[in-house]
Amino acid sequence: MKDNNANKKYTDLDEANKEIEALEEELHPEENPANEKGAFSEPLNKTEFKDLDLLNKMKNLPGGLVIIPLVIAVILATFCPSVFQVGGYVTALFYNGNSAMMGLFLIVCGSAINIRQVGMPLYKGVTLTGMKFILGVLLGYAVGKICGPAGFLGLTPFVIIAAITNSNGSLYISLSSQFGDATDTGAISILSLNDGPFFTLVALGATGLANIPIMSLVATLIPLLIGFAWGNVDGGFRKACAAAQPIVTFFMTISIGSKTDVKTILTAGASGIVLGLISAALAVVFFFVFNILLPKKERNAMGAAIGTTALNSAMTPAAVAEADPSMAPYTSMATAQCATASIITLFLCPFITAAFDRFMRKGQRGVYSPTGSRHHEVLEHPAA
Repeated sequence: MKDNNANKKYTDLDEANKEIEALEEELHPEENPANEKGAFSEPLNKTEFKDLDLLNKMKNLPGGLVIIPLVIAVILATFCPSVFQVGGYVTALFYNGNSAMMGLFLIVCGSAINIRQVGMPLYKGVTLTGMKFILGVLLGYAVGKICGPAGFLGLTPFVIIAAITNSNGSLYISLSSQFGDATDTGAISILSLNDGPFFTLVALGATGLANIPIMSLVATLIPLLIGFAWGNVDGGFRKACAAAQPIVTFFMTISIGSKTDVKTILTAGASGIVLGLISAALAVVFFFVFNILLPKKERNAMGAAIGTTALNSAMTPAAVAEADPSMAPYTSMATAQCATASIITLFLCPFITAAFDRFMRKGQRGVYSPTGSRHHEVLEHPAA
């Protein structure tokens, strides 16, 4: 009798399980291959929305994250300026939001600096950053002394410093994967310091080209340190900042462009191209100086890879004007010039770097020398 009761219990349990499975199939038919053509296989919502993937398309377009929002904001500011004066959150974000967004941007930049990068990556990072800073300051200072605050060809001393003292980190990483090695890629943790306005403010204050209060430098440094400290103890925070940077860049650029008009952009075009050509030409100087400062077997073409103007440099003039209001009249023009220069160098720098790499490979110099780490490539592809 006990056996019969036990068998009945097992039978009842099996039937209950079958009922549960049937209900699950009805509720989630897409998970059951057997129901592909069943009554419940059709999704409840038949409308399919195409993912436009706009953010990635802007990221893939050279300078897209700066140029596109800048153009949008400038067009609106020219033909419909009242759109930024709605008030409340709209005006706070899109018109007055530059300072807050710049603070957030500096936290993001600080989080990218990896304190664990030591040895050759640290040395290369410090050397590259120092070269950019020193040459940018000397060039801007010379223009200021010779030509005065108005500069030459429409290029003011402070826009020259803003454009030359920083570099396109994303392009540098991309080029390092082809023309460098892990130590070159690791150098970006220090090279990231030249993103944002900090070095430009230091340079302008030190040279006397602008009146930069010491507290403005402190206020710029604090967000960097917050990002640096948090990013080095929390890998998740660093990843979140890396993912957020395009969004911060986009909306910060809108708040900058909302104070500019189309006439300024058109006027800045020619001088911006000149600025870009100057920045790209300096890649030659960086290539030779960097290799002089490296051991012979470590020399490569990566010095030329910093002959760029960062896309983010378009935001620096607004930060300078925030610290020194006397620079405000130059802000709109300088913003457009930096944006234009960043595009010019984005196209030219890869060709210049590749040319120097061929020069070193052909002459079996540096990393391509018999004692270099990439000599085997010369042996495998002697005609390359």
